[in-house]
This record gives sequence, structure tokens and C-alpha cells, in this order.
Amino acid sequence: MAQGSGSEEQTFNEFYTEVKEIEKRDSVLTSKQQIDRLLRPGATYFNLNPFEVLQLDSETPLEQIKKKYRSLSILVHPDKNPDNKERAQQAFEIISKAYKTLENEPTRKKCLEVYEEAKDRTDMMIAEKKKKLKKEGKHDGVPEDEPAKYKHAIYVMVMKLFADIERRRQQLEVRDMEERKRKREAEIEEEEQRDLQKEWQKNFEESRQSRVNSWHTFQAGSSSSSSTAASAASAVKSKKSKKAKYTSFNPPKIKPETR
Repeated sequence: MAQGSGSEEQTFNEFYTEVKEIEKRDSVLTSKQQIDRLLRPGATYFNLNPFEVLQLDSETPLEQIKKKYRSLSILVHPDKNPDNKERAQQAFEIISKAYKTLENEPTRKKCLEVYEEAKDRTDMMIAEKKKKLKKEGKHDGVPEDEPAKYKHAIYVMVMKLFADIERRRQQLEVRDMEERKRKREAEIEEEEQRDLQKEWQKNFEESRQSRVNSWHTFQAGSSSSSSTAASAASAVKSKKSKKAKYTSFNPPKIKPETR
């Protein structure tokens, strides 16, 4: 029992020392250093984690989160950095976004779930390492048995999970954008088809009277032609009839005169 208590005390002392080092590091960061930290190459990857942005532990209560946000926001505020206003504005927006994420209970809960998953995955990874060493007949343990390295392994896994979440978000955003674009193109095509149909219908209506007049003219011409043809046919028939009449006439035979 005494040995276990001593081990716990050693772990606590190591943790306390690490916390103090972090506090000391943070205390010496000037406005420029904070701005540089938030905008350093590859910072986008680290800034996905709001706790990392505000330099806080995941178990920090909301009240402490608010205090840290106030101090950092004042430090990097554009008005406090007139010679570096543009970069200061970018840093200020990063800090504000991180705070809004942690201030909101549902989004803060999701961030804490990332930490929980990171811990579970790290523990599984360590167990797999130990299992492999055991098969190889080695019992020296793994580096993550040390509290500082274990914490660092979780930290790395947390960063990876946040990056995976962001990657999926971007993929969904691209997919959603493509779907909206496809729908819009379909709508534009439908609108064009409707416009063409309206234009055709308009032209059809405008030319209706012209077609009706043309039809009437055609019918009138057909009737006249039919009448003329009928008259001509009747005249021909009459001539034939007369000709036949005269042709069929047989004059009487003259008898010779007797004396």
C-alpha cells in the first residue's frame, strides 16, 4: 500500500511540475509570441482543437476557460497591436472561435468526446504494443508507461482525431456544394425549357390568325376550282350529249318515182 501511495505521489509531482512549466511558458508569451503561435506554419492543424488554442487542459471548468479567453483576447486584440493589426485580427478570430466552441455546451461535449476516444485508442495501442512484446518474449514495457509520454501520445491522438473530423466536414461540404450545384443546374435547365415552351406557345398564338386566314383562302380556292371543274365537266358532257344526238339521227330513205 505504501509503495502504491509513493508511486501516486511521484506521478502527481511529475504532473505538477509539468503544469508549472506550462504556466511559466505561457506567462512569458508576449502579444507577438501569442500571435506567432496561433499563426505559425501548420497552425491550422493545431487550431482545430479549441483547448489547444486557449492552451487549456480538457478538464478545465468553464469559468477558467472564460478567464483564459479574456486574457488571451486582450493580449492579441488588434487595438493592442497597432503595428501588427492584420495578423492580430486573425489571431483574435481564432481565439474567439475556440471560446465559442467551448462556451457552447453541446460543442464542448463533442470536444470532450474526442479526448475520451483519444484516450481509449491510445490505451488500445499500448495494449497491442505490450501484447506484441510479450509474444516476442520481451517484458521491458513501452515508452507510454511514463506519464509524460502517455500524455503526449493522447495529445497526438487528439490532434489526429480533430484532423479526421475536419477532413470529413470538408468532404461533406464539397459533396453538399456539388449536390447544390447539380440541383441548380437542373433548375436552370428546367427554367430554360419552360422559357422555350412559353416562347413557342407565344409564337403559336400570334400566328394562329394567319394560319386560319391561309386555311380559309385555301378552302375558298378549292371551292372555286371545284366549281369551275364541275362547270367544265358539265359543258363537256352537254357537248357529247348533243353530238351523240346528231350522230344517231337516221334520215328517211327516198323512194324512186314511178310513172
